[in-house]
Amino acid sequence: MTPAWIYTLIPAAVAILGAIVAVNVRPGPVIVSAVQHFAAGVVFAAAAGEIMPDVVHSGALMATIVGGFAGIGVMLAIRQLERGTEGPVGLLTLVGVDILIDGLVLGIAFAAGAKAGLLLTIALSVEVLFLGLAVTTELSQTIKSRVRIVMV
Repeated sequence: MTPAWIYTLIPAAVAILGAIVAVNVRPGPVIVSAVQHFAAGVVFAAAAGEIMPDVVHSGALMATIVGGFAGIGVMLAIRQLERGTEGPVGLLTLVGVDILIDGLVLGIAFAAGAKAGLLLTIALSVEVLFLGLAVTTELSQTIKSRVRIVMV
């Protein structure tokens, strides 16, 4: 059986691939928006289809409610943080927080089962593809070296 950490390399590789593509072919706002919405739908479907049934059947209603409200609180805090930050540093900070949360979700999914972990790996790979496109587009406005953009 493949260790779960190996699967975390897939989204990382996809993010790098997205950055390489984006520095060579500038995606328009329609493409970026389409990838963003598709990624959100895939992540939502994977979580709703694989993780939520296990949570509901485990009988941990209070933990689910507390976790849901904590997630909403974190999202609102990130939104406030976003308003106070500008430019590449702000974007990279927020993307770092997003990827940290994605890593936690991926770990929880693998703890729930290999199938759930694999599905969320695929879903989060689509999401980080969008992040790679968005970060590359933002960084290309201030950094001129394509290699440096991909390295960030």
